[in-house]
Amino acid sequence: MQDSLWQRLLPSLAVLGSVSALCLGTSFAKHLFPVVGAQGTTALRVGFSALLLLLIWRPWRFGPTKAHLGQIAIFGVVLGLMNLLFYMAIKRLPFGVTVAIEFVGPLSVAVWTSRRLLDLVWLGLAALGLFLLLVLPMFGVQTAALDPVGLCFAILASACWAGYIVLGKRAGHMHGGMVVSLALLTAAIVVVPFGIAEAGAKLLQPSILLYGLAVAAVSSAIPYTLEMFALKRLSSGAFSTMLATEPAIAAIAGMLVLGELLTATQWSAIGLIMFAAMGSALTAKPSAPPQAAAPKTEGQAVA
Repeated sequence: MQDSLWQRLLPSLAVLGSVSALCLGTSFAKHLFPVVGAQGTTALRVGFSALLLLLIWRPWRFGPTKAHLGQIAIFGVVLGLMNLLFYMAIKRLPFGVTVAIEFVGPLSVAVWTSRRLLDLVWLGLAALGLFLLLVLPMFGVQTAALDPVGLCFAILASACWAGYIVLGKRAGHMHGGMVVSLALLTAAIVVVPFGIAEAGAKLLQPSILLYGLAVAAVSSAIPYTLEMFALKRLSSGAFSTMLATEPAIAAIAGMLVLGELLTATQWSAIGLIMFAAMGSALTAKPSAPPQAAAPKTEGQAVA
């Protein structure tokens, strides 16, 4: 009986482990900002992630066609911009707040594609959370000021996450490993020039390269491996529900690793957005197990 219990618990624990590793890796990555900037950090993280997954999957084995490469290239561009905008956002905003705002992207896709009245409830809860985060401070309510430029980056990252989901589903008929590795290669081609422009030769310092490699492993390779284990054993709804814990875990990681303290109002807003994401996942129509997708800064889509 204990073996059966562990078999049921392990996939969920794997998702929590994936989200925790992702959040910890991103929190530690923020320590690189004073040295190489958000752009340089993005370049290191995405660049090393691409190299790691190219070595693991060796996508040339699957014989991608020109049509496949074109589709993956568009997907990779969106993935690269999403990572860059997210890191630009967390440079100016608390980690947990940024993740909560970004989560509205996949939630909006879930609501838009569903068109059920119940999903409007989840969208309304997310909108209330955003109201607490973004609108109340405009009326002088003491909820801790948020950098407006950082908010713009977070909202744009959210839009990119929505595009990432739509494009990722369209690429679902292709081999997951091929899509993952080639999309991240494209993403690296997009973001590395920004990193070079920001940090220049600092990116080549051995200590910086080792730190960037460690960040890529913790925030990409480990989460992706754990998610691959969980994807085969959890339904789409259960998988997405577990991922919806990410804003809270990001806020806790930001508090422990970066000393980022949130107000009660901000915690309430994060809770509302998480509840909306979980509700959307739990009430979604049954579907096939989710396809493996490229590892991003903040997990997978709420579907």
